[in-house]
Amino acid sequence: MPRLIRRRAIAEDASILVRGAATLADVPEGVPVIVPLRLWLAERAALAARGDVGILLSPSDDPMALAGDVATLALIAIDFPSFTDGRGYSSARLLRDRLGYRGELRAVGDIQRDQLYYLAQVGFDAFALSEERDLDAALAGLRDFSDGYQITQARTPWFRRRDAGISP
Repeated sequence: MPRLIRRRAIAEDASILVRGAATLADVPEGVPVIVPLRLWLAERAALAARGDVGILLSPSDDPMALAGDVATLALIAIDFPSFTDGRGYSSARLLRDRLGYRGELRAVGDIQRDQLYYLAQVGFDAFALSEERDLDAALAGLRDFSDGYQITQARTPWFRRRDAGISP
């Protein structure tokens, strides 16, 4: 069974990512699946009835299309087709901040250790790295920095925390 990083620990991943699913016939039964947004939008009722379906957002998908569904979805995966494509960071931020999504937000695709800390800063709590990546080394990437300058997690900027004597 594939493994991933979930909530800062290595875990088994029972979900099957069906990137190319165009119809319900392309989706396996009896196992948790992650389907593309376009299939979810076309077959929402049937897929929601299964109860074990996550949504895959591609870089060109608008996360606001899930506005009516975020309260019921347990998993949303955001695809990073290449290391240099950063659109998923913005999608994650929109899902967490504007839509109030509280379920698992998983980064999938070309994810590298150096990105994990920053991905976590915008709301990702799960990371599906390729099988050739060392998950233990990647997990350490979440602890690369003790504090950040940005206000992504702590709502007070670093310089104000520093001036007030607040340490990380």
